[in-house]
Amino acid sequence: MADVLSQSQIDALLKSMQDTPPKEEAVETDLDEILDQLNNEESQVQEDHYSKYDFYSPRKFTKEKIRLLKSIFDNYARILTSQVNGIFRTTTDITVLELRETRYYEYVNAFHENDCMTIVETHVEGKGKSNVPLMAYLSPGLTLTLVSHMLGGTESFLKTEGEYRYTDVEMALYKRIMDYIVHALGDGFSNYINAEFKIAKVETNPSMVQEVGLDETVVIVVLNVDISGLAMERIRLCLPGTLLEHIFKIIDNRKHLARGFAYENNQDIIMQHLRASEFPMTGQLGIVRLDIEDLYHLKVGDVIDLNREKDSAVKLYVGRQPWFTGKMGVFKKNIAVRIEERIMQKEDLPKEDTAEEDLLEEVPREEASGEKLPESIDVSAMADSPDADAKIESPNTGVMAEDVQELLEDVSSEYSLAE
Repeated sequence: MADVLSQSQIDALLKSMQDTPPKEEAVETDLDEILDQLNNEESQVQEDHYSKYDFYSPRKFTKEKIRLLKSIFDNYARILTSQVNGIFRTTTDITVLELRETRYYEYVNAFHENDCMTIVETHVEGKGKSNVPLMAYLSPGLTLTLVSHMLGGTESFLKTEGEYRYTDVEMALYKRIMDYIVHALGDGFSNYINAEFKIAKVETNPSMVQEVGLDETVVIVVLNVDISGLAMERIRLCLPGTLLEHIFKIIDNRKHLARGFAYENNQDIIMQHLRASEFPMTGQLGIVRLDIEDLYHLKVGDVIDLNREKDSAVKLYVGRQPWFTGKMGVFKKNIAVRIEERIMQKEDLPKEDTAEEDLLEEVPREEASGEKLPESIDVSAMADSPDADAKIESPNTGVMAEDVQELLEDVSSEYSLAE
C-alpha cells in the first residue's frame, strides 16, 4: 500500500514547486548561455585577425614595396621549383607562404640550438658588394630528403627531431644544396636588377650572428615546400632593411632612367673621361681614282697627279669626321699642318654658336699655341729633313697623328718634281 503524505510534507512539496522554474524556462536559459559563449568566442577569433600597430617601431616599407617583394619571390619560388625538381629528381611544389615586415630578433628566436644559418652576400652590378648580408635557413627534414636523393635514395621522406645536428658529410652536402638555392635568387631578381648572391659562411649557432642589430627592421620570407605530398617543409629568408633600401633605390633609379631622367647628373664625370681619350688625326692630301691597269703598272719613282695646286688646303679628319682645313709646312724640323679654318655648316648652327665661332677664328694661332709659325713654308726642306720618315706626332697633347705619316710619305718627292 502506498505511503500517505502528511500535511506538512504536502506543504513543503508545493512550496518547492513554486520556487523552481518550469523545465522549458530552464532549457531556454541554458540556450541563451550557450549562445552568449559562442558569440564571445567568435569575437575573440575576429580580434585575433587584427594585428596591433606598434607606434614605437613604425613600418619602414610601404605596401607597394611589399607587393614588389611578393612578385619577386613568387618568381623565385617558380624558378626554384623547376631547378630543385630537375637537379634532385624529385617532385616538389614551392610557394610563398608568408612575407612580412618585423624585427630581427623574431627571426633569430625561431631557431633551435643546433640549426644552421647561411650568411649570403649580395653583389649588385655596378655597385659592388653590399655591407649587410641576408640570411637563409633550410629545415633539416628538407635537407636530409634532398641529400637522400643526391645519394640515390627513394621517394621517401626523412623525418628529423626538433634539434637535429648535421654530421660532417651532411654539412658538406648542405652547403652544396644551399649553393643551388642561393644562386636562384639572382634569377628571381633579374627582372629588376642584376644581382649575384654568394654564400659567405654557414653559422652553426644563429644566436651568435651579429651582422644585424636585434631591433633592426627586416622582411621575413617563408617558403612552403611540398615534398611529393608527403610532408611540408620550410625555407626561411631574412632580408635586412638596409639591404632592401639599397635594392629599392637602384630599382627606383632604373625606373626613372626608363622614363627619361635620373637623380644624378653625370655630365662632369663623362666629360672628365672624354678629356683623357685619344683620337687619331689624319691629314688628307687628295683623292685620286685609278684604273686597275694603272695600279698594276705602278712602280717606284712614278708620280701620281692629285689634280690639286701645290699650296692647296689639306683636310684634317678627327676619327672619320672632317673638322679642319689647313696648310702644310715644317714645324721644328717636322712636317706639320697649320689649321686655317673649321669645317662646319654654319646654317645648321644657332646664331649664338656661329657668333662664338667667328670670335674663335679671329684669335691668332700664335696666341693659342704660344709659338709663332713661320710665314713662309720651306717645301724643299721636307725632302732634306732627316726626320721626314720618322713617326709623326701632333704638337697637341693627346692627339695621335700616326695615320698622317702614311699619307705624307710621297710629299717630298712630289714637291721636288713640281719645282
